[in-house]
Amino acid sequence: MSGEAKDAERFLALVAEKEAKDPALTSLQAGLIVATELGIASDSRTFARLLGIAHALVLRELNILIECGQLQILKQDARTLRTYCAVEAKLVGNGSHR
Repeated sequence: MSGEAKDAERFLALVAEKEAKDPALTSLQAGLIVATELGIASDSRTFARLLGIAHALVLRELNILIECGQLQILKQDARTLRTYCAVEAKLVGNGSHR
């Protein structure tokens, strides 16, 4: 099994674990959180490109996670809406939260 296949398998396992812990999360929301935690994609457009899904869908799910306090916006490009975010718990832990 190639390294990329193992990485993808690990990612999917972590997404499934995240979903199991919080049944209110969609697969896409769990994927966004895991990708942010692992540093796979720190912005919405990169996540959309890596998974081959529409950026608008990612933004919709990302906004839900931001409203719930699961992720926090670090910056956003007004023209493209590319949104950079971080996991809320990490922000609290490193003292940069609000």
